[in-house]
Amino acid sequence: MKYNQLKLENQLCFPVYAASRLIIREYQPYLDQLKITYPQYLVLMILWEEDGMPVNDIAKKLILNTNTITPLLKRMEKQGLVERERSKQDERKVIIKLSKQGFDLQEKAKSIPEDLSKKLLDSSLEIKDLIQLKENLEDVISLLGDKK
Repeated sequence: MKYNQLKLENQLCFPVYAASRLIIREYQPYLDQLKITYPQYLVLMILWEEDGMPVNDIAKKLILNTNTITPLLKRMEKQGLVERERSKQDERKVIIKLSKQGFDLQEKAKSIPEDLSKKLLDSSLEIKDLIQLKENLEDVISLLGDKK
């Protein structure tokens, strides 16, 4: 090959992409039981932590554009997971709140992170390695996210 830097095996992006896809695949059986998608799960986790959040803040936390997150939130509203309402302080803002059904899913989802961690730790990986990987990825996200 003429350009060694273009070999897939020499790319940082591919192992990150592949690992992300494979991790999400591991989540899928759990999420199927809850009848939600992985992006919906991410939104729910944000709202379980802090309910009543503007669309823009959710989009920022997920590193997504509002035009990407809005259709997702509308589908979640149709499913009965969230409620959307205009802010009383600023009518331009839409606030997303958990519905009772969305709130109740937290109890059903509480074991997902632990179950998936156990799966990873049953391999040759150790908890310190997973923590270090997460911290390294957060550094990359921070570095790349600051460039606008």
